[in-house]
Amino acid sequence: MAAGNRGLAIVAGGAGFIGSHLCRALTERGHEVLCLDNLQTARPSNLRLLEALPGFSFIEADVVNPLPAAVAARAGEITRVYNLACAASPPQYQADPEHTMLTNVLGTHHLLRLAEQAGARFLLTSTSEVYGDPEMHPQVEAYRGWVSCTGPRACYDEGKRAAEALTFDYARLGRAAVRVARIFNTYGPNMHPDDGRVVSNLLCQALSGREITVHGDGSQTRSFCYVSDMVEGLIRLMESDIDGTEPVNLGNPAEMTVNELLDRILAIVDTEAPVVHKPMPQDDPRRRRPDIGRAQALLGWAPQVPLETGLARTAAWFAEEIGATAALSARATQCA
Repeated sequence: MAAGNRGLAIVAGGAGFIGSHLCRALTERGHEVLCLDNLQTARPSNLRLLEALPGFSFIEADVVNPLPAAVAARAGEITRVYNLACAASPPQYQADPEHTMLTNVLGTHHLLRLAEQAGARFLLTSTSEVYGDPEMHPQVEAYRGWVSCTGPRACYDEGKRAAEALTFDYARLGRAAVRVARIFNTYGPNMHPDDGRVVSNLLCQALSGREITVHGDGSQTRSFCYVSDMVEGLIRLMESDIDGTEPVNLGNPAEMTVNELLDRILAIVDTEAPVVHKPMPQDDPRRRRPDIGRAQALLGWAPQVPLETGLARTAAWFAEEIGATAALSARATQCA
């Protein structure tokens, strides 16, 4: 399928982790892709690989500011607007909390206005963080969350909640056709080794032989979705015929403790690195698991990549990126 015959897709945050995989998938499915990114947290290597793709182009831009004139000039060609713009790991989004909040609010506003002008569909990547430290388990979309609006994570949690509110207001007013995905923990190649999320932390520490850091006693839970599954979910949601007035959870409902994740990692990385425990970060969720019934019913979507396979692929990618001192097990090499 020739690039461009499905129209122009704008991907804000397209040089980041999930965004770079999404850009590639969209070009493979026939879209011309224009990536907007301020390169605050993106890896330059992600962008270099994308620039070789037919139908891909890039503009360095911060969506906090009005969008470049070159984007508005192509409004007549735009059919899809994906908003993935925002640092997504706690160390990154807490480093500049003002910018994080403004990215979510002003950035979403600018991209919604673009979608309205172009008559394009708009997809907001929201987050499981809107549920905060949840009292309901697993988390369904109707749950209103338990978010600290005064803590250090509020710039991201409340920023995404505000972005959702703005997006749904555009839908209610008939100003744009919208979709909202609440993304749960995602992992895979193209992650930043130092982004501070648990999979990248544990894998890179094990591969480099550094101390392996576990916060608290490791009994807190997460659910890990491989990036190709997440991208498939995002595209299915964008292309679905739902009315867009309700969010959709996208994540892997297979829940495990951080200790169990570490055991899986140590089974594929041969390392002598010691494990050390550190205090839990403030407002860190104790449990996290999506109910994906809505995604299954509306999109026919569910994760397909087993954790063992996904971790092996991610470990192999990180090993090359960081020049690992530890070796992957034979089992991991086979899975990757």
